[in-house]
Amino acid sequence: MSTGRLAGKTAIVTGAGSFEDGLGNGKATAILMAREGARVLLVDNRIEAAEVTAAAIAEEGGEAAVFEADVANEADVKALVADAVRRWGRIDILDNNVGIEAWGRIGEITDEQWDRVFRINVTGSMYTARHVIPVMAAEGGGSIINISSTASRKGGGLATYAASKGAIEAMTRALALDHGRENIRVNCIQPGAVYTPHAWAKGVRPDQDDAPMADWMREARKNAAPLGVEGTGWDIGYAALFLATDEARFITGVTLPVDGGLVL
Repeated sequence: MSTGRLAGKTAIVTGAGSFEDGLGNGKATAILMAREGARVLLVDNRIEAAEVTAAAIAEEGGEAAVFEADVANEADVKALVADAVRRWGRIDILDNNVGIEAWGRIGEITDEQWDRVFRINVTGSMYTARHVIPVMAAEGGGSIINISSTASRKGGGLATYAASKGAIEAMTRALALDHGRENIRVNCIQPGAVYTPHAWAKGVRPDQDDAPMADWMREARKNAAPLGVEGTGWDIGYAALFLATDEARFITGVTLPVDGGLVL
């Protein structure tokens, strides 16, 4: 696609993979950015999942490539950034979607769970920012979009996850301050009860990774917010798309709830 609000720009979307039966935030974001003309590097630790997203983009006439990586591994992050530059010569947008949970109150989780959640959620986003920012600065700027969660404000039973998402919001503000003069905007999206494959997998009990979310739980999540509607990956994707465009040129350091009013 040669036209659109992101024409001529290159985006990296982590956690961009999803299978046919699900729509994750990363997949939706990548598709929307490609529709607006961006060339998108689809990063996931499951290459076959990223290829599903790539096929959806190609079917609409967009341009995308896949890259298998573990964002908690700095060598992988260096390689994916280098791949984007090699393919397209620049990086204008970074969308950090990778995240995992650990259920339990602070006295119930293990040190290993704590370390793993922070390694993937926080350190992974730090690594991508660390290696993308110099490329963006050299090209005159860019937009970084991090993903936190309303759990950072009301994360009962998810102490580790909530703490990691609060750290991402704090890091967002720090990066916005540190790199604003390089014309790099850094913002954060705070999803609420969004029905994605990630929520689907953990919907009935924390120990049932393959269990679909029960209808009663989806209904309870929907009704917990003032709007009374269930969010989808598209809702997060549209927010990310806006923050990536020049329409958001005067916005940085913001954490934007996309939650149907849940945090109210």
